[in-house]
Amino acid sequence: MANVSVYNMEGSEVGKMDLNDDVFAAKVNEHLMHMAVVLQLANKRQGTQKAKTRSEVRGGGKKPWRQKGTGHARQGSTRAPQWTGGGVVFAPTPRDYSFKMNRKEKAAAIRSALTSRVDEQKFLVMDSLKFDEIKTKKMVGVLDALKVNKALVVLDGEDNANVELSARNIEGVRVVPFNAINVYDILKYETVVITKNAVSKIEEVYA
Repeated sequence: MANVSVYNMEGSEVGKMDLNDDVFAAKVNEHLMHMAVVLQLANKRQGTQKAKTRSEVRGGGKKPWRQKGTGHARQGSTRAPQWTGGGVVFAPTPRDYSFKMNRKEKAAAIRSALTSRVDEQKFLVMDSLKFDEIKTKKMVGVLDALKVNKALVVLDGEDNANVELSARNIEGVRVVPFNAINVYDILKYETVVITKNAVSKIEEVYA
């Protein structure tokens, strides 16, 4: 069973915590992690590119000149692709780039990502993280005490508004509740900073 240190807001070690091996010592599946990251990035794409085909361009209803006897090639519309102002051949249209992963695949990808952070010793557990007021300087002090810069801060989702607002303007820091963690964020940020309560709730969900 994995065993990690628990720190307070001053950066001092105040104890140890055993982690559930089913979640934090799982087999690392790089394929599933890659697929989860691609899924999240693909689902963010708007897919709003659009150009008009000859049937959508306004005008061009009249035949530009008669069929024979002019010396010109025959033309049926001034909105055909070869005309200036005409439609586009095989024009791009809005599309949906999103795809889906099975629920078990998503869970396995998150377990793999969390395990990789524990193995790399970039998984810091805190006994608690709560502020009485919104203070960015206070949040910076906590991160400095833990000696982390680019961090994903995971909270238990209960009365964490002050912490979230205190970290909002700190570059390279993202605060999320335990039920909003994803593979992309876990891998993007160098260190996962998490509270003991959040660890317990993640174990309940993914064990």
